[in-house]
Amino acid sequence: MNLVKTAPKPDTLTNVIDRTFSIAPMLDWTDRHYRYFARLMSANTLLYTEMVTTGAIIYGNGDYLAYNEEEHPLALQLGGSNPKDLAHCAKLAAERGYDEVNINVGCPSDRVQNGRFGACLMGEPELVAQSVDAMKQVADIPITVKTRIGIDEQDSYEFLTRFIDVVSDKGCTDFTIHARKAWLQGLSPKENREIPPLDYDRVYQLKRDYPHLNISINGGVTSLEQAKVHLQHVDGVMVGREAYHNPYILSQVDQLLYQNDKPQLSREEVIELMLPYIERHIQQGGRLNHVTRHMIGLFQGLPGSRSWRRYLSENAHKTGAGIEVVKGAIALMNENAPS
Repeated sequence: MNLVKTAPKPDTLTNVIDRTFSIAPMLDWTDRHYRYFARLMSANTLLYTEMVTTGAIIYGNGDYLAYNEEEHPLALQLGGSNPKDLAHCAKLAAERGYDEVNINVGCPSDRVQNGRFGACLMGEPELVAQSVDAMKQVADIPITVKTRIGIDEQDSYEFLTRFIDVVSDKGCTDFTIHARKAWLQGLSPKENREIPPLDYDRVYQLKRDYPHLNISINGGVTSLEQAKVHLQHVDGVMVGREAYHNPYILSQVDQLLYQNDKPQLSREEVIELMLPYIERHIQQGGRLNHVTRHMIGLFQGLPGSRSWRRYLSENAHKTGAGIEVVKGAIALMNENAPS
């Protein structure tokens, strides 16, 4: 593990990033520990950071751009609406070696709306376009947008295509579309991920009408088989909660979606590869549960998985806990699994 403070920027002059499969930016979930874990299982998946606000980067005390160099290809998702601030953060991201910067135009939470960013920006396509333009002038990495199919009563196909027209006119060629509209009032962020109906056909139509743009689809995807169906209609598939709660799904991404013939890692092999990372994290002052909380779902659906989850949950947070807790969880799981 090498936590990047200042990294040489990869060769991105061709702006070619394979977005066939990606993991959605998820607040409190897709931190650098989860991304390292995910990268062990898939070399090709495009990883996204949690959404980071421009204010946190510019005015915060912590290093909100730190990551492990093994995480590439890696995109930073930014939350903000001030073109100058977004450009400043995009420039920093490019200097730090990120492969892409993504603007959040999809989050519906009240806190995000109060900051005038997230899904409410769908109603201000000119501001998003201005931001894209400002960012592209200072960063030579792809500037992309993740958005919804609509907001509130503004959910017509014409509303969506106007947003795409205005933003793409300033040079944004890559859009990830969450195939649900967002209700900015009356629904929680969780409800906004579940209640508005999915409309995959609208995203498919978008790709047909804008064949020159790279269109990825997001929302409700729970298997690689579903991803393969979507890829018949769009350029990429972004998976969120399933890739977190059932992370071993990633172990077949390279083989099934990228035609990579490398052998699939077993769950036990993934854990063995995580142990040195965990040890280094603890040596640097971190706690075991900072990492293992992302590994809880590794054995989902298998006999004994409940013992694995429970043992980690009950012991990983304790002071002084180390990799012996992980090994103990494996032993208990194997002991309780039916023969």
